[in-house]
This record gives sequence, C-alpha cells and structure tokens, in this order.
Amino acid sequence: MDQDSTPKLQGEGPKKVDLQEIIETMMQVIKNPAGFFRSMEKTGGLVDPIVFLIVMGVFCGLIQAILTLVGLGGPAASFGMVIFSLLIIPIMILLFGFVVAAILFVIWKLMGSVESYEVAFRCTAYTSGICVITTLLSAIPYIGSIVSLLWMMYLLVTASVEVHRIESRKAWLVFGVLCAFMIMTSISGERQARNIEQKTDEFTKKLEEKMDDMTPEEAGRAVGEFLKGMQEATEQK
Repeated sequence: MDQDSTPKLQGEGPKKVDLQEIIETMMQVIKNPAGFFRSMEKTGGLVDPIVFLIVMGVFCGLIQAILTLVGLGGPAASFGMVIFSLLIIPIMILLFGFVVAAILFVIWKLMGSVESYEVAFRCTAYTSGICVITTLLSAIPYIGSIVSLLWMMYLLVTASVEVHRIESRKAWLVFGVLCAFMIMTSISGERQARNIEQKTDEFTKKLEEKMDDMTPEEAGRAVGEFLKGMQEATEQK
C-alpha cells in the first residue's frame, strides 16, 4: 500500500460515527495493546483517529462531570465546572493530541523510526483509549496519576516496538526516563494544589466565622495573611 507522508483530513465522503466500533477499539487498546498496535492501519487519513479522540474526550468529560458532582473531582461541584467538563475537556483532549503527537513524532524519529506524523498521531490518538479508566483513577490522590502515567508509558513502549519497529530496550529506557520525570512533576503539582486548596478552605471557614465582627482593617489583614499562606503553600516541596 502506498503511504503518503502528508496527513489527510478529508475522506472519500461523509463518514458515519460507529460508536460500537469505537468502543471495540477502546477495549482492544485496554485489553490487548500489543495486538492492536501490531494490526493498526498506518494510512487512511486523520479522520478516524480524530473522531476516536473526540469520543474519548466526551466519555472523559462525562466521567469528570460525575466525579465533580459527587465531590471526587477536585473543586466543589458547580454548574460551571460540569459544563467545563462536558464541553471543554473533549476540545482540550483533541488539541492536546495534536501537540503530543508532534512531540512523540520527534522522539520516535530520534529513536530511529521511519514513520510519518500521521502514524505518530494515530498512535497518540488510540492510546487515549485508556482515558476512561485513568479519569476514574484521577479521583485517587497521587496513586491515580502514577498508575495512569505508568500505563501510558507501557502503551507508548508497545507502540514503539509494534508500529515503529524500535528495539524494546531502547523504548523502555527513553519512555521510562520520561515517565519518571512526569511522575515527579505530577506529584509535586498535586501536592501544591492540595496545599492551596487546604489553605483556601481554612481561610474561608475563618472568614465566615468572624465576618460579622471584623472591621475593614481586620478584613484587609486577613486577606493579606491568606495571600501569604497561599504563597507559602506554593513554595512547599
């Protein structure tokens, strides 16, 4: 089959979204990633992987909205947060997919791959098949992000070996180092976010208790102390 290095966004005609096929693909990525990537089509344009990314984004948005409503998705539930989850997350995942594919394309090229950007994008898009589970795992502090990053590393190594024909040991070394860096960054960021959230909750409770008896000067000092506490929280390692 003739491979065109230029990605094609347009197909032969309007394609109907086959949700059952998308779910089957998602299950293959989860259950048998080696088999999936070994048989993955390398050509055919970007329409199919883009549709897959969008659908995964919608699924993740729904799950994140539910987690937010039950108090497991970070900030307190609000109509705005639910709308954000349902509308913005799919768009963010799609845009993020293009950026990550470009980064991985460069990494795979440096590792010796001869495949095109289209192939890199397809690999990137289909690894999002695990995002339904990793979104659920995000409700577990620290452990959820670590497990998700390790799982993603395994998929990228598998894609490197099965699609890009890169030596397994080299793939494990490169993506293992990247994964370790991302885990440390993720833990640090999550710790800072939790410190900020704790400081905010403490300040809000104190302010509610003393609001009626506080003068404007005292309120100003309270805000100053809060901002100082926020700064200390962000600086904690």
